[in-house]
Amino acid sequence: MKTKQYHVEFEPIGRRGECPSDESLLEAAHRLGIELVSLCGGRGTCHRCKIQVLSGKASSPTASEQEHLTPEELANGYRLACQAYPLGDCTVHVPAESLTAPQRTQVEGQQVKVTPNPPVRAYNIEMSPPSLSDLRADAERMVQALNQQRGVSCRSVDTEVLRGLSPLLRSWDWKAQLSVRGAEVVAVLPPASAQLGLAIDLGTTKIAGYLVDLGSGETLAAQGIMNPQISYGEDVIARLSRVSRSPSGDTGAQKLVVEAIDRLAADLCAMIEARPENIVEAVVVGNTAMHHLLLRLPVDQLGRSPFVPAVSGPMDTKVRDVGLHLAPGAYLHTPPNIAGFVGGDHVAMLLATDMPRRNGLVLALDIGTNTEVALVRNGEIASVSCASGPAFEGAHIKDGMRAAPGAIERLRLVDNSIEYQTIGGQPPVGLCGSGILDAMAQLYLAGVLDKSGRLGDHPRVRSRAGQREFVLVSEEERDGRPAICITQGDIRELQLAKGAIRTGINVLLESTGCSEQDIEEVVIAGAFGSYIDVSSAVTVGMLPPLPLDRFHQVGNAAGTGARLVLTSMGKRSEAQAMARRIQYIELTTAPQFHDTFIKATQIG
Repeated sequence: MKTKQYHVEFEPIGRRGECPSDESLLEAAHRLGIELVSLCGGRGTCHRCKIQVLSGKASSPTASEQEHLTPEELANGYRLACQAYPLGDCTVHVPAESLTAPQRTQVEGQQVKVTPNPPVRAYNIEMSPPSLSDLRADAERMVQALNQQRGVSCRSVDTEVLRGLSPLLRSWDWKAQLSVRGAEVVAVLPPASAQLGLAIDLGTTKIAGYLVDLGSGETLAAQGIMNPQISYGEDVIARLSRVSRSPSGDTGAQKLVVEAIDRLAADLCAMIEARPENIVEAVVVGNTAMHHLLLRLPVDQLGRSPFVPAVSGPMDTKVRDVGLHLAPGAYLHTPPNIAGFVGGDHVAMLLATDMPRRNGLVLALDIGTNTEVALVRNGEIASVSCASGPAFEGAHIKDGMRAAPGAIERLRLVDNSIEYQTIGGQPPVGLCGSGILDAMAQLYLAGVLDKSGRLGDHPRVRSRAGQREFVLVSEEERDGRPAICITQGDIRELQLAKGAIRTGINVLLESTGCSEQDIEEVVIAGAFGSYIDVSSAVTVGMLPPLPLDRFHQVGNAAGTGARLVLTSMGKRSEAQAMARRIQYIELTTAPQFHDTFIKATQIG
């Protein structure tokens, strides 16, 4: 029989291509550069390559799919990609949890449709040139033309804009595009120029940047980089301590991150052949410490009880006062902070996921080096901050590493063998966060770890340098190079990290008189949260033991919220109103905090 060719589109990845009828959707995805998780190599036994056929026909579900997918999932088009073959043109949705770590971090958070209403408006004008009978100054000539031709009420021009104004107007033959914020001209550009906005999610470990068309609200380019402030400490407390000890520390830390954002802005502009001078508005969201360091606000009080921020309200600052090199008169907007360790990124995440309008009891987590947790009940929001630390980023773990080629990102223990998948299909060199969590869960399910986190006996358990460790990839498998292991010390680090998150959840539940089973939905956001295996997180006790269909991973929701605040004055006002309603709970002052934390460090 002749092989037929069908057109397959994979959403939201944006990849499409031809797929022959004798090629599985998993093979087609890999061929098109979509890295679906497949621990079993396409045999249908690991059940990690779940997809949803949105339109078109595919082969009938196999026995393996009928066993491991619910009737509801099958009825809604969910399949295992390795078992499904196209029978016609198809549109396929790829859930975030089925993607490898690097692609998950590239998947943007949930898209929220909003009518653009940016703080900066663009107006094209034409002016008559000066003459002996018309000696008006250039700025007055420009502002009068703007007000008359566009019916606005502009009253001032930014000083830096004035410094370059006269030669520009003459070189453009007295035609220009003015960027107006309120009653102020913040940029003068050539006619019909792109008017761009920059949204930044300033994380403790990573920085995500988005270049946005302010007129349409469309995201034109996106990119993530590491936060260079990591040289000042891997977590917020270490960073604040380093800055506080050095009189010039805040300046150095601030310079590092400003230079990184400048480079990121330039790279994003280069992707669309634009210039940073076209960026006429910027929004940065981050935790309170990142916010204060960026704006050169005092941070010593953040690291001392009662952990009070210098300012909690929204701020509008000229980008040049921060040190950024964008449009000369552009402003940087930062949404409100909630408390010493809960900042505008938490507000942005709650905004992007529309938490104030949700009914029932919803738990929202933004998991990272510092994890924020919110419990939302019929519009009421209570929040805590958890110092989850950098263990899930691979730090303080013997063979831990960041999500880079060769990192083991998925694994399972089958009898005495380890099946694993590495990023990029490269030879294994270490464990990234999702692999670390999988390893902990698999060892617990196999009885190698007890509830206290103690490593028991197993053919792969050995003692080295006075410490027990479980061998994931042996020296022989690595051609004589050191084995990749998870040690007893690693387990203790992971217990502290996951215990901090679970403690935050439990404290919020206790404060509202709710139980775990009352939770109707768990929304998981953040860099690490976007690519964990939820079932592993539930197994080790990091997340409550709820049905898996109650969990939803939404990617970088803080980045989505930053873009909403950038493009919509309505959303900016909504963020400010929501921040005033959030009840912050200081975790360490909660009743029975110590006992709650000790219990939360147990596995399972």
